[in-house]
Amino acid sequence: MTVQNAINWPEKYMPGTGDNFVSNEVIVQSLTAAQIWRYLTDTSTWESYYDNVADICFPNGGGPDLRHDLPFRFGTFGFPPLDARVVEFQSPGDGVPGRLSWTAKQDDTPEQQLDVLHAWLVEDLPGGRVRILTQETQIGQPAAALAKQIPNPMLNGHQAWLDGLVRAATGKRGI
Repeated sequence: MTVQNAINWPEKYMPGTGDNFVSNEVIVQSLTAAQIWRYLTDTSTWESYYDNVADICFPNGGGPDLRHDLPFRFGTFGFPPLDARVVEFQSPGDGVPGRLSWTAKQDDTPEQQLDVLHAWLVEDLPGGRVRILTQETQIGQPAAALAKQIPNPMLNGHQAWLDGLVRAATGKRGI
């Protein structure tokens, strides 16, 4: 039996308690967590495989590689650039999953305020497989509006991110 790991959730962002929650996962053969991790944590590669992110910057310096407690900004889903901060960062290792999560906020009028936690888990599985799980909890009126759309743009957008990440790590385009 294989036990799979789970996202570490701060209580504020516990799935099902916000205005929108999405979960996407892929399990792929012939890739390792280390191969995926490289493309996930190097923000300079994001726009090459995911077309729903733009204007990535590091207002306090640092980057493009993410690390614990690093602030950054980026645009996504048509929102103005979000202020983000890495809150969990653990590189994958022998029997240890890679863990990455960040909070992202948009402080504005109550109708436009947004507060999210986007988390990733990347782990090697037996049989030369890798599991990539991404989940996000969103709080705020824009999140509630996204959750009502069918299909949910966040769910589809994150699936595109996962698919692009796998393509980038395998060196394949357009799959």
